[in-house]
Amino acid sequence: MAGGTLTLTQANFEQSVLKSPMPVLVDFWAEWCGPCRMIAPLLEQIAKDHPGKVVVGKVNVDQEQALAAKYGIQSIPAFFIFKNGEITDQFIGAQHSRQSIESKLGL
Repeated sequence: MAGGTLTLTQANFEQSVLKSPMPVLVDFWAEWCGPCRMIAPLLEQIAKDHPGKVVVGKVNVDQEQALAAKYGIQSIPAFFIFKNGEITDQFIGAQHSRQSIESKLGL
């Protein structure tokens, strides 16, 4: 990861998200999703600007259908914020500002 976003899979989700000591922003996305591609640079920048304070992870819903189903993803981009393994917030769409996302993360 090294200051960028983390690719999340069924194999690493528990360790990287549910057991993380830091808040985790999980982005459920797909390559064909225009709004997902639009917000991706913003998420990358948040991850790079706050190393050691937050984890930003991305779940490709086409490759990780079981994870998408587990969290009831019906529209993308969909975002979940986890703290101490629990969902503390969730929101949908690419219209959220950097300040709004950082505020939800407690940054």
